[in-house]
Amino acid sequence: MNSEEIIPDYRLDMQGEPCPYPAVNALETMKELKEGEILEIISDCPQSINNIPADARNHGYKVLNVDSSGPTIRYIIQK
Repeated sequence: MNSEEIIPDYRLDMQGEPCPYPAVNALETMKELKEGEILEIISDCPQSINNIPADARNHGYKVLNVDSSGPTIRYIIQK
């Protein structure tokens, strides 16, 4: 399944926020989601590519897609 086919339930725009805030806010937001819901996170913090997917997996969430092809990094994570 590619990221174009995934329709996120929620979007978290963290552009301009330095690390570790994108990863911290992503985890806080994931707690609010219902099982199976999908969060899209947009970040322009280069280190977030290390933090967000690892943190999500460590908390039992499913990383569906990471797209770093543009000026921002787009994460698609399912609870």
